[in-house]
Amino acid sequence: MAVWRETKDGVVLHLRVTPKAASERIGEVRTDAAGNEFVTVSVRAVPDKGKANEAVIRLLAKQFGLPKSALSVVSGATDRNKVIAIECVPAALGLLMEAHWDQNKD
Repeated sequence: MAVWRETKDGVVLHLRVTPKAASERIGEVRTDAAGNEFVTVSVRAVPDKGKANEAVIRLLAKQFGLPKSALSVVSGATDRNKVIAIECVPAALGLLMEAHWDQNKD
């Protein structure tokens, strides 16, 4: 499964979130044992009453220059593995993601 795919309204993005992290950041694309790709995301917020989900939405919205209302958790609200729906032009988001990972390569 690809890290993101187009939908009729934008894209869905697959994440693996680490709450209670020392810093907030969007990490790299990784692949699990089943071959599914995901983006690693770390947030300072605790996984209590949706606080970590809110932090993920806030971080992604800021990174991609979108309003928070354009993002929503569609799967994994209480899990580390999440699927986020992003209302946007898919090609534009793809370019933003590529630019992010190019800038943050070690």
